[in-house]
Amino acid sequence: MIPEIGQFALTLAFAIALVQSVLPILGAARGNHLWMQSARISAIAQLLFIGVAFAALMRSFLVSDFTVANVVENSHSLKPMLFKIAGTWGSHEGSLLLWVLILAVFGAGVSLFGSNIPDSLKARTLSVQAWISTGFLSFLLLTSNPFERVFPPPLDGNDLNPLLQDVGLAMHPPLLYGGYVGFSIVFSFAVAALIEGRVDAAWARWVRPWTLAAWMSLTAGIALGSWWAYYELGWGGWWFWDPVENVSFMPWLMGTALLHSAIVTEKRDAFKSWTILLAILTFSLSLLGTFVVRSGLLTSVHAFAVDPERGLYILGLLGLSIGGSLTLFAWRAPVLEDGGLFTPISREGGLIINNLLLAAATATVLMGTLYPLFAEAVAGEKISVGPPFFDAAFVPMMLPLLVMTGIGPFLSWKRADLGAVFQRLRFVALLAGLAALVAWYVAAGGPALAYLTFAIAAWLLFSVLREWAGRIRLFDVPFAEAMRRARNLPRAAHGMALAHAGLAIAVFGFVGSTAWKSEVVVFVQPGTTVAIAGFDVRFDGVERLQGPNYFADRGTLSVGQNGAAVTKLYPERRSYPVAQSSTTESAIRSTLAGDLYASISRPALEAAADQGAWTLRILYEPLVGFIWVGAILLVLGGGISLSDRRLRVGAPRRAVVTAPQPTPAE
Repeated sequence: MIPEIGQFALTLAFAIALVQSVLPILGAARGNHLWMQSARISAIAQLLFIGVAFAALMRSFLVSDFTVANVVENSHSLKPMLFKIAGTWGSHEGSLLLWVLILAVFGAGVSLFGSNIPDSLKARTLSVQAWISTGFLSFLLLTSNPFERVFPPPLDGNDLNPLLQDVGLAMHPPLLYGGYVGFSIVFSFAVAALIEGRVDAAWARWVRPWTLAAWMSLTAGIALGSWWAYYELGWGGWWFWDPVENVSFMPWLMGTALLHSAIVTEKRDAFKSWTILLAILTFSLSLLGTFVVRSGLLTSVHAFAVDPERGLYILGLLGLSIGGSLTLFAWRAPVLEDGGLFTPISREGGLIINNLLLAAATATVLMGTLYPLFAEAVAGEKISVGPPFFDAAFVPMMLPLLVMTGIGPFLSWKRADLGAVFQRLRFVALLAGLAALVAWYVAAGGPALAYLTFAIAAWLLFSVLREWAGRIRLFDVPFAEAMRRARNLPRAAHGMALAHAGLAIAVFGFVGSTAWKSEVVVFVQPGTTVAIAGFDVRFDGVERLQGPNYFADRGTLSVGQNGAAVTKLYPERRSYPVAQSSTTESAIRSTLAGDLYASISRPALEAAADQGAWTLRILYEPLVGFIWVGAILLVLGGGISLSDRRLRVGAPRRAVVTAPQPTPAE
């Protein structure tokens, strides 16, 4: 009965979305206040019914209701409770239901917290949001019913993909979708502004919090996914340049450009058309990612390789959304006159460079991701575009971006004195050079590009500290006065400094774990000792353990350094009988300097396996932990900025300009 309630709730949500997609926008066109106000009620009602449907599906997983096909395919009675919950969004149907739930959350958020947004703009925005909901709810009901029954029901389920039975990946999809789908409301604001024919500083102020919230969620989702890949897949890497990773990275790059462009629109009433275009493109890339992972175009540990006919449905939605919004942009953008004149050497000019580099980087990743798919579809050739291409094409564009990120906050609006800026940054440049020399002394080897990148990351970090210290006049006034100025500084300023510092710290991790890592892969038997990066690692053997829905072969490694015991590591190889698959559980000793990383697997050679040997993979990853420390600082910086009263409350209502009344003649 509960699944039928969920199905009925989805149907009602679809009906409400249809009404919301038409009535409020007609009310805005006709000036009918009651019709415009209906958007508020319908957005909340839509969230309520989709929430009921999601709760019904989750309940089916929690009680192991094997009369529901989705539960049969993605759960098992012995699975731990956390992964039963995660199984709710571990399939195509369940993840799509989570997609529309988050879509409804953002729509209801604007309805509840957008009291200072003009009624006409809010009505148009919520109608556009309902257009998106209508498309995906219809897709869910017609092709991907999560409540489909199976008869006769089996005694137990097929279990969730073992690779997905992990705490990190349990939280990865909700965070990632919070970013993907969160940009939908920014897209809706952009389309509503085009229909209304008006973009100004107030519009940018209303859009910024939603952009920042989506960007934070997407950042956290990508970082969590890279952390999962690092410790779960057993190969010691944190980024594959996998197509599915790329389709989440592209909206992040474009969303970062949008975030900075919206600041210029708010502060200087400039970049109006460009900001609107970025909002459209960012969500379009999110839709593209949804199409790629659900169309059967590729096979990936992240992808839902489903029936290609479903992909055609999403392709139609993609064409309508992107084609329709870009057509509207081409028609209406000329009426959005830009204001705020500025010289090339100014903060506006720096942000233009920032935007262009991010857009070019996005185009590079897009080409590298889609070209193999087009080549296979057109010519039947299988072409692999992997890390060598992306490293050669993407990284060089990021280095000038990091340099500009350090310079930008020192530039003034409208016109800046570049000589004065460099005068203030001369000590920062010296510290960056010293940091590169220290890295060269410690690493004693590696590519020259690694030291250049390390120096640029240090430049960014020290320039952030210099700019923040300059704002509070640290060392120029008594310390108590500097702290008072720090307390009075807008939270957005603290958040910007923290986020930029997080980016610099993450780059330290990228460089260290890529350029200076050590790796050893050997066959081992009990008593074998392996030397790596100054450590001596002894393989003590393997024991068999029983888990709730798996059994594991757990190895024991004794780690020593300079004759002294350091720690023990316990890598595992788990086998899941129901799913008939196995996973690698790595063991990691993490320090600030780097990670000692170990994983074990059965050797491919039968002779070695018969002799009781195991394949042991050991890596030393310098500074790799800086990647996730930097990601945490990025999200924390975004959160502090979002807590700024100016963003939390939003802009005041637009002033209503009335024509002056003629003075009666005396």
